[in-house]
Amino acid sequence: MRPRNTIVYAPKVKYADEKHAPPKIGKGMFDWVRPVLGAKEALLVEKTGLDAAIFLRFTKMLRNLFLVLSIVGVAVILPANVIAADREAIKATTKGGQSFFVTMTPQYTSRKHKSSLWVHVICVWVIDLIVAFFLWRNYGAIVRLRRQYFDSPEYLMSLHSRTLMVTDIPPADRTDEGLLRLVDQVEHTAGLPRAAIGRNVKELPDMIEEYDEAVRELESVLAKYLKNPDNLPAKRPTMRASKKYRANNGGNRVDSIDYLTSRIRELEIEINHVRESVDKRNAMPFGFASYERIEDAHTVAFAAQKKHPRGTTIRLAPRPSDLIWQNLPLTKKQRGWRRVWNNFWIVILTLVWIAPNALIAIFLSNLGNLASIWPGFRKTFRENQKFWSAVQGIASPALTSLIYLILPIIFRRLSIRGGDTTKTSRERHVATKLYAFFVFNNLIIFSVFSVIYGFVAAVIKNREREGAWDAVVQGAFFWKLLVGLSSVSYFWVIWLLQRQLGAAADLAQMINLVWTWFCRTFMAPTPRQEIEWTAPPPFDYAVYYNYFLFYATVALCFSTLQPLVLPITALYFGVDYWLKKYLLLYVLITKNESGGQHWRFLFNRMIFAACLANVVMGLVIRGADEGWFKVFFMVPPAFLMLAVKWYCSRTFDGQMLYYTKATLKDPETLAEPGKKVRKNDRIASRFGHPALYKPLMTPMVHAKARNVLSQVYRGRLDDVSASAAGYSDIALDPMSHAHPGKTAHFASVPYKHKDMFEVVPESRLDFQHFMNRAEFADALGGNGELYGRPDDLVSERSGTPRSFLGRTGSGSGDSSRASSPARSERERSASAHRT
Repeated sequence: MRPRNTIVYAPKVKYADEKHAPPKIGKGMFDWVRPVLGAKEALLVEKTGLDAAIFLRFTKMLRNLFLVLSIVGVAVILPANVIAADREAIKATTKGGQSFFVTMTPQYTSRKHKSSLWVHVICVWVIDLIVAFFLWRNYGAIVRLRRQYFDSPEYLMSLHSRTLMVTDIPPADRTDEGLLRLVDQVEHTAGLPRAAIGRNVKELPDMIEEYDEAVRELESVLAKYLKNPDNLPAKRPTMRASKKYRANNGGNRVDSIDYLTSRIRELEIEINHVRESVDKRNAMPFGFASYERIEDAHTVAFAAQKKHPRGTTIRLAPRPSDLIWQNLPLTKKQRGWRRVWNNFWIVILTLVWIAPNALIAIFLSNLGNLASIWPGFRKTFRENQKFWSAVQGIASPALTSLIYLILPIIFRRLSIRGGDTTKTSRERHVATKLYAFFVFNNLIIFSVFSVIYGFVAAVIKNREREGAWDAVVQGAFFWKLLVGLSSVSYFWVIWLLQRQLGAAADLAQMINLVWTWFCRTFMAPTPRQEIEWTAPPPFDYAVYYNYFLFYATVALCFSTLQPLVLPITALYFGVDYWLKKYLLLYVLITKNESGGQHWRFLFNRMIFAACLANVVMGLVIRGADEGWFKVFFMVPPAFLMLAVKWYCSRTFDGQMLYYTKATLKDPETLAEPGKKVRKNDRIASRFGHPALYKPLMTPMVHAKARNVLSQVYRGRLDDVSASAAGYSDIALDPMSHAHPGKTAHFASVPYKHKDMFEVVPESRLDFQHFMNRAEFADALGGNGELYGRPDDLVSERSGTPRSFLGRTGSGSGDSSRASSPARSERERSASAHRT
């Protein structure tokens, strides 16, 4: 399917600029293999970005790690378990194929071979040493990649690389001058920065969000109503007004087109009025300070780790597109309480999921259990066993997959409410919480639920005869735990094998293909939706990092209990490394490039996984040996892993986080810092709130409805576009399509609906024509770097952020007005000259 569906299987070939375009591939079935195999890490960094390259390096590290561990597991642990197994006991208690897997576990270690358990103790040390080596080696490699990133032209020419973000500013210092004083108290530098204090935009973001929703809703209504322009429905579409405005019409249904048109017009007037008066509002407790030299900004940021002048927090600024603006004004106290409540709700969600998880594991994955306790269902189940077997095979994974699709959405919203100030930190916290949720519910609870249930039942049964404590002792918890983990290890082996299907499904992109075909065939998609479907989809780092960490944790925990899990995990990461490499090269983009800041989170979770595996292995040895002596020898490896974490943090973190920790100071320059001030730098242009300058969306309609548009749409009749002075780089009036050389404001009334409404021809329903638009770039543009348009690039001539300069031939650039379907050669030349 790939050669015939390039827009699905290789969209980056079409949209990326020359620098970021992936290697070309032919139309043959296997022509994609050679370019993917030949793509080295340096090429991946250039074509996909550092975040994608580090994701692939992490995947490759897991592949190599489990390949080495497979040698230990298959060549050492597996023979030890098989040789020490009590064959008679296995034959007496197991049947058929179960005995094959049980023999590989230490469950039936005979008494005369108890000494073989020392092999497990030694292997715990070996496994931890191997994990530590791979983590240390890759930590150093990540630092080298980060240093190369710091020296890259994109980073050196970006505004955020030389900018500091200051939060928790006290009221007395909420001016540009006050911001400069705070930064100067941390560290004196050769150059004096330019400062921009945050402005209170109050309800403006909410108004713009409501405006965007109204535009999308109007587009949807028009797409359905104008689906067949030559045969319009007899009745115009109606709807109920939102609760906020329902009182104006007595709660009756209203004409959808007229109501939404009116709301869009009113909101646009209100938005522009607020934008014009924004400088009259009070300042906010955050701001930005931008230096001439990157060294000065990083020196101050490094010194500010231990200094908090007047209670402020000073750190390197992220990319402007990475900021979560609504959380910047929060105080430390507000942020702390929100974090507490956020963690509280996540704990509640994790605990609440225990019951449904247990019900799915017990009944939905085995409907025979449900039939045994539900007489009404028993008869139907026995009469239609083939049907219910099919339902059983589909229902459980489908329901579980649906829930796991919703979980990241819930955790993202909780993280935003928890006070995260950047999307990078939000994604990191989402991955952290997902990982904790999966480990607790899917690994710990799922693996030991039956063990705990059986142990508690046995204690309750024997309590009256032997007393509570004697009943607990006689319950043989550790032996039951060993038996339970040995039994469930078979499930994890099969489950990890099935993960290969998930990797293949990702490569096939079947969900996107089927969903797009269904919507275009049976629904009435808007032009905006059709354009968005052709854009390269973003890669969900939080979800995939959680999956990979979870697989690695399962494999480490069962490495000595069921050694087969190690080569199976190595196989999974080996296959998925190549598949994800193709997807990141040709299909998926990084929506918010962090510059490789996810690594420390991954490193810490791998340290935790190794320590958790040590605990599981210790419990296994305790259950098989009936003593604690061998377990004591398994305690030091946990401290070894913590020592590795401390060493790597002390050795590598400074190099990875900062371009430099100190800079040389010129006494003459320090005496006259004003000489270093940049006259042309407008930091507020890029680090001002997007609500102040982001162009508003214009409703889109299919070109086939052009002739009937004036009959059904009574939209904007006056040009109310405005720019927020000091907060946008370039402000141009939208041009009239009907009157070349004139703005839409001067167009005659019959043509105003054409200028204020974007008519999109069928030939332009492609992301290629709109990828430089703010409304599309924010959600689908991947910071603009993929298309040769970084969002905060500083121009070489003036130092001004080139935030709205698009590429030639890429549509209308920043404006939300579309260009005419066919531009003349003169217009193309003029556009190229302006660019």
